[in-house]
Amino acid sequence: MSITVSRFAGFCPGVRRADELIRRLIAERCDGERIYTLGSLIHNKVYNDALERLGVKVISLDEVEVVYNSLPDVPMSVVIRTHGVTREVEERLRSFERTHPLFKVHDATCAYVKKIHRIADNETSDNTFFLLFCNPTHPEALGIMSYAHGDKLAFSSLEELEGVDFKGKTPILCSQTTENLVEFKKIKKFLKKLYTNSIFFDTICSVTENRQNEAMKLAAESDCMLVIGSRDSSNTRRLYDLSLRLCPMTYFIETVDDLSNILPPSDIKTGITAGASTPDGIITEVCKTMENFNEMLEGSLKSLHTGETVVGTVFTIGKDEIKLDLGAKFTGILTKDQITDDPSAKLSEMFKVGDEIEVFVIRVEDGKGIATVSKTRVDRDNSWVVLKDAYDNAAILEGKVVSVIKGGVLVSVEGNTVFVPASQTGIAKGGDLSVLVGTVQRIKLLEFDTTRKKALGSIKVVLNEEKKAMEEAAWATLEVGKYYEGTVKNLTPYGAFVDIGGVDGMVHNTELSWKRIKHPSQVVSVGQKINVYIKELDEEKKRISLGYKTEDMDSWFKFTQQYKVGDVVSAKIVSIMPFGAFAEVFEDVDGLIHISRISTERINSPADVLSVGQVVDVKITEIDNENRKLALSIRALLEAEQKAEREAAAAEEKAQQEAEAAAEAKRLEEERADMAPYIVGSI
Repeated sequence: MSITVSRFAGFCPGVRRADELIRRLIAERCDGERIYTLGSLIHNKVYNDALERLGVKVISLDEVEVVYNSLPDVPMSVVIRTHGVTREVEERLRSFERTHPLFKVHDATCAYVKKIHRIADNETSDNTFFLLFCNPTHPEALGIMSYAHGDKLAFSSLEELEGVDFKGKTPILCSQTTENLVEFKKIKKFLKKLYTNSIFFDTICSVTENRQNEAMKLAAESDCMLVIGSRDSSNTRRLYDLSLRLCPMTYFIETVDDLSNILPPSDIKTGITAGASTPDGIITEVCKTMENFNEMLEGSLKSLHTGETVVGTVFTIGKDEIKLDLGAKFTGILTKDQITDDPSAKLSEMFKVGDEIEVFVIRVEDGKGIATVSKTRVDRDNSWVVLKDAYDNAAILEGKVVSVIKGGVLVSVEGNTVFVPASQTGIAKGGDLSVLVGTVQRIKLLEFDTTRKKALGSIKVVLNEEKKAMEEAAWATLEVGKYYEGTVKNLTPYGAFVDIGGVDGMVHNTELSWKRIKHPSQVVSVGQKINVYIKELDEEKKRISLGYKTEDMDSWFKFTQQYKVGDVVSAKIVSIMPFGAFAEVFEDVDGLIHISRISTERINSPADVLSVGQVVDVKITEIDNENRKLALSIRALLEAEQKAEREAAAAEEKAQQEAEAAAEAKRLEEERADMAPYIVGSI
């Protein structure tokens, strides 16, 4: 194993400057002086833990004033981290510094980051649209965006720019210092094509650019890449992504301890790079450990032979194959078809680097140092024991239906194939067996041939056993009068069968509706959920009689709750007979208007004065609850109307007579008054 370390691995100038600043403060610290960093100084836990052991603590902006006031007479220094802070945060710190003599602010912000702050502050306005290619939640990005004026957008991919409305303003593009240079160039090309007035600032740190280019070159030349740094570090994550594209066997490690999960095979070229905040000590320690591991690996090589069953350790996972360290001068190639029969399976979800897999050696190629291996061969051998044990103990197995063949289906169980005859699939005779393909089914083995390694199973047996168990459990809870939510399973001319939780009951047509129905489909449909109650139970014959209709469903009951004899209602003529007309006075409630009660005059037929669909007012003259019959009358209303008219006419005639009599009396009175003088004179 050869090991090459990138020339640009480790601290960048900005981090090195911050490191020198904090170490100087520690060295020059007077008795009692307190030193803090505003957030983690750099993205590296090992380094930050070391600072804490030296008495440097992390503090938030909101804690600054509280901590200072706890010991106002003791000097206190706060160091701004390398990623920088927002304009508002720095202004608050400087304001506090101006009013508190013993409080000092030390700015360790990277010079490249400061440069972008100035660009965002000086080059943007209400006429520009500031764009920052970055991780929008990264501290550096948050700080930069706080300096930009006018419209602005922090984005992490080219796709996010498509469709953005720049409102006719000039786009100004910058990048976070540690972003992907290749992606940044694509974004510039996109903007140049659409917006010729775009302004670009190449703000990816030159050290970052060199580090990325060197990492890609090293990855392209190596069989294995180690990227060292904190998982919180944006630039380290970028190095990992770039390396992984060119070298599938790329590992992200934080410290030498992570090497225990990595077992690269022998005779390979290993490249090492590290993020901008990775201390040199960690890089050196990893290199020494890898060199020692290489020496141990060379001393433990062993031979490999076709037909062997060996254990390999996963060291890289691709889309269609996995590479294994077989502990020899060979790399095990395990293709997807030698792992699973499922074409949709994802190897990255099934395995992880470091997993141990037992495989069968199919072929050894000494000249290439490659061995073709199979996991399915081992699985079949191992799982056959599982199948035999299941057969001996009548246990239930679970498998996936993989195909339909003549006479039945094939089910993959523990890497082996079990044949299930069509009659044992649970599908009705002549039914479509293809509906089972791709589904997971529970089966029981009916036959098992150890010599020929053949097995015959049944899905139907399991279904029947489960159904029987459900029925027994359900019967134990059934009670007459108890209500259940059921599902209509089947309809017959005389009623509906309803599943009430594992058992079926019958709702007779007479129990489905208060009115006479010809078929249950007039009330319910297959698959419909309905509330039913148990009327009768016959445990011996396993029969259940169910009820469905209730008084709330009974139109006659509803009618009688609202109306009484003597009420006048509107009715719709629904049929005409020689002896009278039937009229609907309520939903599903009809009454008879006898021919003698239609008119006050004699008529030959109800059709002479009524027609189907006509709406008339009727008087309820009789309600027969026992026989559910209703007598109605139009004549009663006509007679009442005529009587009212006669009484009104008589009253009018009487009033007229009284008015005439009063007028005559008044006339006579006036006549006597006129004659009075003559009568006196004559006397």
